[in-house]
Amino acid sequence: MTVLQTVTAGIALVGAAIFLAGVIYNITSGQLRRYQAEKAPIKGSPAQGVLWAFSLGLAPWAKESARIHWVAYLRGVIVHLGIFITAPYLIATPWLELMPEPLRIFLAAYFGICALLGLVGFSMRRADPGLRLLSTPDDYFSLGLVTVFLALASASAASTQFLPAFWVLSGITLAYAPFGKIKHFMYFFYERVFVGLVFGRRGTLEWKHE
Repeated sequence: MTVLQTVTAGIALVGAAIFLAGVIYNITSGQLRRYQAEKAPIKGSPAQGVLWAFSLGLAPWAKESARIHWVAYLRGVIVHLGIFITAPYLIATPWLELMPEPLRIFLAAYFGICALLGLVGFSMRRADPGLRLLSTPDDYFSLGLVTVFLALASASAASTQFLPAFWVLSGITLAYAPFGKIKHFMYFFYERVFVGLVFGRRGTLEWKHE
């Protein structure tokens, strides 16, 4: 490993340490907040509700906004899946040259598509008056950061000469993630659990009769 690679890999590790500390802080502070349990009698199965929330509850037909905006829904799925895949990819990058070439080509292409769809996100926010009104500087910064991150992931998968740049941006992205808009990845799991518990407890799930 060259001096440049050592330094940039160190930046990525520092970013990972900040990321881990930030995630622990957010989860710990969130857990300290008092949960107001429902007092109404249980009419269904909370466990079945949680199962629904992490399965059929994620389907586009389960949400009106997704049901009427299929293109935006598919774009979101593709981009978020790409971001999820970059986690094990980043861990594997020190041994990138040992990775099978077909896999590297696939990852380069997929990450590249995700980066392009990230750019589409900017035009979507500007084109929709309601979304444009709700968008904050952090929304645009986070979207831009993730888009460049995916673009460099694509470039590094295609050629190892881009690894130092990818590691530097990985460190920056990881360090920023727990404190900016990107931190919503943590609350996604809380939201799914709470939605499942509420609808399951109330017995309002359609599949409970099946």
